Amino acid sequence: MSDTPAPSSAATRDPVERRIDDSARLRTGPLGDLSDFTDWFADYGRRAYTHVDRVPLHALEGWETDPGTGDLRHHTGRFFTVHGLEVSNPGAPVARWTQPIINQPEIGILGILTAPIDGVLHCLMQAKVEPGNAEGLQLSPTVQATRSNYTRVHQGRAVPYLEHFMDIHSRPGVLADVRQSEQGSWFYRKRNRNVVVELPEPVEALDGYRWMTLGQIHELLGRRDTVNMDARTVLSCLPFTGADTEKPDGDDFGSALLRSGDPGAVSVHSAAEILGWITDRRTSSDIAVRRVALGDLRDWSRTDDRIRHDAGAFFDVIGVQVDAGGREVHRWSQPMIEPVGQGVIAFLVRRFEGVLHVLVHARVEPGFADVVELGPTVQCVAESHAQLPGQAAPPFLDEVLGAPEERVRFDTVLSEEGGRFFHALNRYLIVETDQDVPRDHPDHRWMTLHQLSDLLRHSHYVNVQARSLIACLHSLYHAG
Repeated sequence: MSDTPAPSSAATRDPVERRIDDSARLRTGPLGDLSDFTDWFADYGRRAYTHVDRVPLHALEGWETDPGTGDLRHHTGRFFTVHGLEVSNPGAPVARWTQPIINQPEIGILGILTAPIDGVLHCLMQAKVEPGNAEGLQLSPTVQATRSNYTRVHQGRAVPYLEHFMDIHSRPGVLADVRQSEQGSWFYRKRNRNVVVELPEPVEALDGYRWMTLGQIHELLGRRDTVNMDARTVLSCLPFTGADTEKPDGDDFGSALLRSGDPGAVSVHSAAEILGWITDRRTSSDIAVRRVALGDLRDWSRTDDRIRHDAGAFFDVIGVQVDAGGREVHRWSQPMIEPVGQGVIAFLVRRFEGVLHVLVHARVEPGFADVVELGPTVQCVAESHAQLPGQAAPPFLDEVLGAPEERVRFDTVLSEEGGRFFHALNRYLIVETDQDVPRDHPDHRWMTLHQLSDLLRHSHYVNVQARSLIACLHSLYHAG
């Protein structure tokens, strides 16, 4: 175990962290509870909807296929393109492959407004529908917009509340502000600005918006496909400590989790050891990525309605026509990525000296800007492995899926971003284990939640799937 300072106390805790933790405890706040949430959600869903029809790729309105490369691009040159990648990764289970990938160089804004209501920190959350959502409406950040959206390239309505997230460096009240990556297997170096701004007093909640405590949002995280990916990644960037006003007693899971968020708790590895390991993994990786023509990909074929891997694995690129209500734009077409099946995204967690640790994986993905990011213990789509002969299952998958019920601390189906991915559902799990993983394992390390939160203050350290799981862990702080 690493040497660490003495545990922090309530007197020395940061006021922002106290306000965040206090809000996370409240599932009934000054504005009430969630008893009317389902009715509110359903009522808005009748006005905010999408009707999605699949259409051939060549029939996408406003999109064109480059005659020389086969790349898909918008006629304005904005939004995004779909092109090809050729990847070489010597020593990996698959050493060489090609694939389609989305290139969206714009940096969007994912922002949550917060404000005190009767002394309790609340978040202004939005009910929002995206064309790729499997089950309709989702709880989303206050602002969720690409640069093309908020500069109104599509000539749609202005984005509500956007002004609160512009030029924020010159004023107080910024609780989190960091660029974070998105799916490195589907996006090429995609980043969004994850930002949380605290106002001195609440603004009016427009139709489709609702002020909520963090505890209420955490409760909804346990409901199937209710809180969207963009809200989860922003929530993960908040500076939770997990520490109660007194040092948590007991050896139960909840106490171990609270200690995991405490900067004074013991840890298997020091922060310096973790950073050195990440640097070593990035330096030793031989991955090489080269842009190639979408029409020249090996093992991929384009038909009238999709681009598909010849083995039926991984994902398809499809075309959709969207008619929407409650959106800045009411009708549009676009390509989307459709995964071949439901994925598994999981953290194994274990207690060391009464402190919960998370087993992270140093993942190499072709779309990462800095080669390696820390991901979940398990991140895969089992169907893809089944369709490719000779493909071994990822490490620890059996441990996750075979865990007895009493060791499963979180288990909910959540979706990935519905603006680019069609019905991308994953089973998110947090499973407690007694698995013995060597301290010097080349690809995995045990980390506390506080250590992960420290890394989340910086870009390119923790991938988007792991950030979702961190938000789920936060939701267990004061559960029950």
